[in-house]
Order: sequence, then C-alpha cells, then structure tokens
Amino acid sequence: MAKAQVLRRRQNFITRIARETVGELRKVSWPTRQEATQLTVLVLAVVLVSSAILGLLDLLFQRAIGAIIALGV
Repeated sequence: MAKAQVLRRRQNFITRIARETVGELRKVSWPTRQEATQLTVLVLAVVLVSSAILGLLDLLFQRAIGAIIALGV
C-alpha cells in the first residue's frame, strides 16, 4: 500500500510540474520569425568579431612572448 501511495504522489508531482510548465510557456512572448532571424544574425556577427579580436590578441601576445624568450636565450 505504501508503494502505491508513493507512486501516486510521484505521478501527481510530475503531472503538476508538466501542467505548470505548459502554463508558463503560454505566458511567454515569443519572437516572430523575422525577429528571431535578426537576433541570430546579430549574435553570429558579434561572435565572429569577438573571435577575430581574440585571435589577433592571441597572435600578438604569442609573438611578444616569443620575442622576449628569444632575447633571454
């Protein structure tokens, strides 16, 4: 009997969570396809620019440290 109650409570818990999740998702203001596309392009552009900057900084520091090490040898 105790196992049945635990199983029922667990099912009620899962059912409640699922219902609450669906209810919250209905409240969300979803972007239009155009907005989602524009934001995706913006994110990709920022990632590319950031990657290029970090790559250049990495190259500069690599060469600077290499030059410092070469002077010490």
